[in-house]
Amino acid sequence: MRILLLGSGGREHALAWKMNESLKLKKLFIAPGNAGTGMIGENVSLKINDFEGIKQFVLKENINMLVVGPEVPLVEGLHDFFLSDNLLKKIPVIGPVKAAAQLEGSKDFAKAFMKRNNIPTAAYQTFDKNSLHQAFEFLEKLKPPYVLKADGLAAGKGVIIVNNLQEAKNELTSMLNDAKFGLASQKVIIENFLKGIELSVFIITDGKSYKKLPVAKDYKRIGEGNTGLNTGGMGSISPVPFADENFMEKVEERIIKPTVDGLNKEGISYKGFIYFGLINVDGNPFVIEYNARLGDPEAESIIPRIKSDLLDLFQGVADENLDKKTIETDDRYSVAIMLVSGGYPESYEKGKIISGLNKIDNCTVFHAGAIYDEKNKTIKTNGGRVLAINSFGNTLTEALENSYKNAEIIDFEKKYYRKDLGQDLLKFEK
Repeated sequence: MRILLLGSGGREHALAWKMNESLKLKKLFIAPGNAGTGMIGENVSLKINDFEGIKQFVLKENINMLVVGPEVPLVEGLHDFFLSDNLLKKIPVIGPVKAAAQLEGSKDFAKAFMKRNNIPTAAYQTFDKNSLHQAFEFLEKLKPPYVLKADGLAAGKGVIIVNNLQEAKNELTSMLNDAKFGLASQKVIIENFLKGIELSVFIITDGKSYKKLPVAKDYKRIGEGNTGLNTGGMGSISPVPFADENFMEKVEERIIKPTVDGLNKEGISYKGFIYFGLINVDGNPFVIEYNARLGDPEAESIIPRIKSDLLDLFQGVADENLDKKTIETDDRYSVAIMLVSGGYPESYEKGKIISGLNKIDNCTVFHAGAIYDEKNKTIKTNGGRVLAINSFGNTLTEALENSYKNAEIIDFEKKYYRKDLGQDLLKFEK
């Protein structure tokens, strides 16, 4: 198979790395890719939302399947673009159509979908700039902390949680009146705060059947002890010790099945990954959010645990016979630690030379914001989240030690990473 993979992050490097193991793969293109994907396949200078450019490339290179990593092209309707074009419609796209991607593209749509299908989530109301006064009144009825969510896509940064009522009102005003998150915050969801511990659950579905993927926990805050600003993710761990058989049974019966059934009932075709951002509240799972793709940095800890042929699973999605496929997973712990640029998630510098990649041991490095400098034959930083260091261990402690040891070896100017990942999970480890 000749595959085009869209995206440039750590998730895409992990997907490329895994697809590269498949005997079904003949040629892999990644658009636009990064320094890591360039070592596996051929990076292509294409923008992920340049639908016409993607079409021309797919036809020119006889692409057999399009795999979409990030959410933006899905929410903007890339899959629909393929289905509506006579030259493209027979080329399978791994990633949902626009209507289905609204599970991620609009939090208001997602919350209403959950309400219709009796899927457990926090109570909420949605407001726009014309209902700001009613939003203030709603806030006044709630107890802190106050949770504000931009309705649309905001690169993982559109959620604000504050303890002070006046601060919540100020933030809400900034989101609705001052477009703090641009078009994403034309509508804002205010919801009840749920107290518990978060985890990420994933499935792959052909629209009828589904397969569960490994479960992970990610760490969104920049600072240790889960402090500071939200980021795209500072690392992830799989499996999650508290997500035992009993808990996952509740997840499947109360959340996964009603989601897949609800999409079918509402006539929404879904082919690809569904991410369930969950919170464990006293042993009961609630949905915080949906994503229409694999999470990042969760992909960098869960994909290494998948033993099965990923392209075979994708073929099952395309042919709608996923129920005939099997997923085998590695039982060991998998830890991915994200090395980020100093200053991230606010302003940071690019172009810092990365050293030590030839000295690491017993780990896999997934490139995210890293670029190969052809002229100087060096790998340089090119984003906020630069590299994910993934390691296995028979215990969580062992996996953490392996990843942290290698995180120390790799270096670039102003490198930063959290040193407390997994500490909240060690008490659950058996």
